[in-house]
Amino acid sequence: MNDKHNDYTDILIAEDNPNDAELATRGLARSKVANKVVLTKDGQLALDYLFGQGEYEGRDTTLQPKVVLLDLKLPKLNGLEVLERMRKDPRTKLTPVVILTSSQEESDLVRSYHLGANSYIVKPVDFEKFTEAIREIGLYWMLLNKVPTTPKT
Repeated sequence: MNDKHNDYTDILIAEDNPNDAELATRGLARSKVANKVVLTKDGQLALDYLFGQGEYEGRDTTLQPKVVLLDLKLPKLNGLEVLERMRKDPRTKLTPVVILTSSQEESDLVRSYHLGANSYIVKPVDFEKFTEAIREIGLYWMLLNKVPTTPKT
């Protein structure tokens, strides 16, 4: 599921919790809405993927994911730092970002939207509810939502 140099990705998931990452990828696989999901375990790897640097050097950055599922509490760079950098770069400025976090802090919610998040979802604790939430996120962002073409740099 994680081919570093394949050009097109439907969904990028930035999640450091292996259980949540597994549930997310399973939920998306069950709903059959995403052909390719890339999983990164920290904020720096997410940016490396998006911008074709580090271990993702050579990836075609004109092809960005249809949606990024972004946890806030990530190692190296937190989700808010990733979001801020994404919104400053023309390649990812318009890429939809769904904050998927356990944080119910009002300050995280406000800061996420201030930085340009498209959605803020608190992860359900229950396994079935979490899987269903991921399925619904995938259906909405992959099938219903329309995104403008990202400008080439």
